[in-house]
Amino acid sequence: MYVDIPVSLAVAFVVAGLALLAWSSDRFVAGSAALAKNLGVSPFVIGMVVIGFGTSAPELLVSAFSGISGHSSLSLGNAYGSCFFNIAGILGVAALVKPIVVKKSIPRFGVPVLLAIAAVSCFLIRDGSLSRMDAAILLALFAVTMPLYCFIDGKGGDAASKTGEIEEMSFVASLAWSLVGLVVMIGASHILVWGSVDLARSLGVSELMIGLTVVAIGTSLPELASALAASRRGESELVLGNIIGSNIFNMLAVVGIAGAISPIEKFSPCVLWRDLPILAVATLSLGVFGLSFKASKPFGSIGRVKGALWLLFFLAYMAIVVAEELVPPAPRSTRFWGAVDGVNHIGGIQECRG
Repeated sequence: MYVDIPVSLAVAFVVAGLALLAWSSDRFVAGSAALAKNLGVSPFVIGMVVIGFGTSAPELLVSAFSGISGHSSLSLGNAYGSCFFNIAGILGVAALVKPIVVKKSIPRFGVPVLLAIAAVSCFLIRDGSLSRMDAAILLALFAVTMPLYCFIDGKGGDAASKTGEIEEMSFVASLAWSLVGLVVMIGASHILVWGSVDLARSLGVSELMIGLTVVAIGTSLPELASALAASRRGESELVLGNIIGSNIFNMLAVVGIAGAISPIEKFSPCVLWRDLPILAVATLSLGVFGLSFKASKPFGSIGRVKGALWLLFFLAYMAIVVAEELVPPAPRSTRFWGAVDGVNHIGGIQECRG
């Protein structure tokens, strides 16, 4: 998918990508917040539609090209790995920077929607493949879910506090900065992923591991950069809208488009038995952490302690992925483990290794 480049150039790509992301994310968030103010639209909706979709463009392109080139495990690992990193990694870091104010619609509607999408995804890929019909179902759900979510969020009217100072810009200026920031972020993310993937190849690890770690984190860097910039400004709605919108986009649109372009006939069973369930746990934790258990406090709050717990969860998951990839499995009796074409199976399901 990415052309091999010299190690020195790969390192330069990583450094340049990080520098460009740092600048473009601040301009993108400033422009998006001002655009929301000029249009009179909820910052949460702008976070979902503009930031959530825009910063997910790298995941879409990487997964689409992975599907076309036959790298299905990289495609799914990129999409689901990015979703997990969005919650445990990005929200964890953002909460450490500044506590995140959570509006009631997140635990009441947003989290159940994400859990339902994860359940549907598990059902569709339970046979180890993703057909064009399965992809069409995901895309149809995406077409229904996003407008419905935006409608319910706007109808709820529970704006999660007037947090943060929104930079004053004209409509044209806010739109221009949003577009410039978005384009630079997407370009920077690809430069960064290109360099990172080339370095990872030298380690001789599997496509799924690259997808779940290097590519997933790399393509999620626009979300991380924009979330940090929004968190510093106190824009909790932009932070959460970014993550919710990005995860819906990744699980439905990114996987759906990749499957529609090229049906995924075989992928690692780790996606079904390890990665999607762990993603569901992370999503559930977002609902639990965001609940307010005090009647006098209408909004929930995710502070530094909860953010630290998310980061520990993320590190533990990464350790599991790396361990399953690098540590050879212990010998097992063929009475319970059949060897078919050199691959271990449990009850007809391929052994879950990265």
